[in-house]
Amino acid sequence: MSDLTELSAVEAVAAVKNREASPSDLVNAALARIEAVNEPVNALPTVCADRARAAAESVDVGAAPLAGLPIAVKDLNDVAGVRTTYGSPIYADHVPERSDIMVEGLEAQGAIPLAKSNTPEFGAGANTFNEVFGKTRNPWNTALTCGGSSGGSAVALATGMVWLATGSDLGGSLRTPASFSGVVGMRPSPGIVARSSATASYDMLSVQGPMARTVEDVALMLDAMAGQHGEDPISRPAPVTSYLATAQAAARPAKVAFSPDLGFLPVDRRVREVVAGAVRRFEELGATVEEACPDLSDTPDIFQTLRAALFATGHASDLENHRDKLKPDVVWNIEKGLALSADDIGRAERGRSALYARVAKFFEEYDLLACPTALVPPFDVDQRYVEEIDGHRFDNYVDWLGVTYAITCTSCPAISVPCGMTEDGLPVGIQLVGRPRGDAELLGFANLFQKATGISTKPIEPRG
Repeated sequence: MSDLTELSAVEAVAAVKNREASPSDLVNAALARIEAVNEPVNALPTVCADRARAAAESVDVGAAPLAGLPIAVKDLNDVAGVRTTYGSPIYADHVPERSDIMVEGLEAQGAIPLAKSNTPEFGAGANTFNEVFGKTRNPWNTALTCGGSSGGSAVALATGMVWLATGSDLGGSLRTPASFSGVVGMRPSPGIVARSSATASYDMLSVQGPMARTVEDVALMLDAMAGQHGEDPISRPAPVTSYLATAQAAARPAKVAFSPDLGFLPVDRRVREVVAGAVRRFEELGATVEEACPDLSDTPDIFQTLRAALFATGHASDLENHRDKLKPDVVWNIEKGLALSADDIGRAERGRSALYARVAKFFEEYDLLACPTALVPPFDVDQRYVEEIDGHRFDNYVDWLGVTYAITCTSCPAISVPCGMTEDGLPVGIQLVGRPRGDAELLGFANLFQKATGISTKPIEPRG
């Protein structure tokens, strides 16, 4: 059973389809691994073993692309009949009757939700802790944070508790924990993955995305997630050629832009050195690498304004009815949104439109933009967020995520891939950004890069 958890998702699906293993074997192997390693990291606080075992008995292996593969679902997404808290005491006992449409889509493709992965309250913040389940810890050093808000998913993957996991990304919520945990996380273009939303169906900032230990596994999962859905007005049809096939048959990029700081951010020396060395892999693949970046200097105002408006849209009633149960950061974000004027929002929208035009022009010259995924390596799990880097102080709990939220504002697809380690043994991710709507092409470039690094994708044991 332990050997099954070391397989990639692509290998595990192949094993089931070749009758070398069954969905029940995979479920039992994952449950055994959860029992062995979850306690010190607290990645999967809710396990739905009976539901998963029943699903494993009924899945049509031949017709289902994911063939009964167990997955973790972030605790922001409903799974029918399974406790789903959104990381908030307000919903500590919430059990939804219907799954999120993204989860329904994955189940229709043969995925089996096995557990809910931990997240900060309403996904707010890049350190995974909440008042319902407590802290999720980094398996590379359990004294440190795994990032967030998809921290539980990232840690479950790094330790081999599941082969695939869902993530969501507003300002870096799946990219940051992927970097901190040494796994792969992709933010697809808006509309690629259909999602449920009762309050912000037309939002283009927040997306659902796949997480795994390899780029090919991420592509496999995106194939299962992608597609148009009548309940999501911005969703798009799945591509004719699968993402996995494109990733496996990728051509190299001709011209890669590299920016160590996106032109406006402080970056920890340890991260800067690892990423600068790793980007040279593209030169070894035959690409030209130049230091270049589109102008992203106005993204802090654009992002903070539109994010605050989104929080007010989705959580004003929570503030009105349950203020005492919300963490201070969430209260701040909702109140910031409620205080915005129409002029504030209009200015941010005009800025985002101009930004998109600049970025589209930039990608006429470059095939790929490479930069760090996070400004710092993993930090103390008891520190709520990064307050300062090299003398530069951040005003709030979101500002230190500028290297990811700046890319969110462009609507371009982005993926974090492990690219090396700090001198004290902590993983560092490189963020690869593709041209607008270039999701398939980006996966191909990322797959070439990951294979060129030679970095192990096997599960690790939690380390003190």
